[in-house]
Amino acid sequence: MRLKIPLPLAIVTLFVCATSTAFTQTAPAAVGPSAFSPLAVGVGFSSYDTGWQAGSMLGGTLWIDYTPNFLPRSLKGLGVEAMARDISIATRGNRQDLLREDLASGGLIYSLPRFGKYRPYAKYLMGFGNDDFPVRVGTSHETRTVTSVGGGIDYRLYRRVWVRADYEYQFWSDFFKYPASENKPAGILSPNGFTVGAMYHF
Repeated sequence: MRLKIPLPLAIVTLFVCATSTAFTQTAPAAVGPSAFSPLAVGVGFSSYDTGWQAGSMLGGTLWIDYTPNFLPRSLKGLGVEAMARDISIATRGNRQDLLREDLASGGLIYSLPRFGKYRPYAKYLMGFGNDDFPVRVGTSHETRTVTSVGGGIDYRLYRRVWVRADYEYQFWSDFFKYPASENKPAGILSPNGFTVGAMYHF
């Protein structure tokens, strides 16, 4: 099925879902100088293998994390993340300029206890992805449900400002890497890559 979902609409929807509970919070956002604020917004620069054997491409990523401070001790560090990414900057030829991948997703993120200024985390996200890729004549467009797993590390740079190094691996299931006319079986497209950026804890 080919269905192009407007990326801005997907981003707004995920933002509302991730932050709706923040406005009803009655507990203080931080207990002490070392505590996380519940809401953090970040932006980063991404380098990704698009899964098309075309080499790495570049783009940008926006994420919003919400880490509740009212969960029981056993669930401390568990939160939700909403993320949007656009990979569309070609780094070489071979029709790479015809490739583009947009993704909007949300899910769980779990931050481990801090050691010093560092805090590692792992995440599991699901969302929708749009993929434009070259075919024999022009380009083709596909939309798929995308599952992502990943993790990384946050570093406290200055007060409420943190920097993040992130790795993510995606699964675009039942994806035809070739035109249907060639009678090729469906496969799994697996883009993956790194994002480096900064975020602000409110």
